[in-house]
Amino acid sequence: MLTLLHTSPVHVPVFDALRDRHHPGLELRHLVHEELLAAARSDGPGAMDSALGVVLTEAVADGATVVLCTRSTIGGAAQAYTARLGVPVLRVDRPMAAAAGAAAPERDTVRIAVVAALRSTLAPTTDLIREEAAAAGRRADLRTVWADGAWDRFEGGDRDGYLDLVARAVDAITGVDVVVLAQASMAAAADRTGTALPVLSSPAPGLRAAVAAAAGDAERSARDV
Repeated sequence: MLTLLHTSPVHVPVFDALRDRHHPGLELRHLVHEELLAAARSDGPGAMDSALGVVLTEAVADGATVVLCTRSTIGGAAQAYTARLGVPVLRVDRPMAAAAGAAAPERDTVRIAVVAALRSTLAPTTDLIREEAAAAGRRADLRTVWADGAWDRFEGGDRDGYLDLVARAVDAITGVDVVVLAQASMAAAADRTGTALPVLSSPAPGLRAAVAAAAGDAERSARDV
């Protein structure tokens, strides 16, 4: 069972729509734990580690064979449970980070703008991009771009206002090879931009990687029967 761990219910329809479009018939289980993000924001990612462990352990006990964490802020902490739980725990932003690190292949350095609306997302995202770029033998020249006021719109339930402010921030960016949207909730803003730059978001490639991992697990289980 592919299980998705969210820290906001707004992500559920996003991933259901991606499933319907690209992976019809796939069964997904959604878990929403808003308290994990609240703990990470107030005291840092380590503050919610114990609660995260409980959530993931219960998910595996309920049949999860792959878990996809859709919140960048806690993705690294969630992924660290893979060995302990014996099932893949994936972070949704890793495929996006790998794609960003592979941009502009004609140069040793790739120039990346990371758009964020929530400060707790920034360090996990930039660290991951540097890691993926280094794995590809590249250096990541990172620039942080804040979507001012966007998170207040998100928390206030103004999705259109949130996405418009993110798109506005993207459209003001110049002098980079690729733009990364640091939060999964930003994905739809890419369709509202007028930039000619590549704009990467995490939900579609993240779900694709999780589906592949789940398929691999099913194949291994079939061979073991």
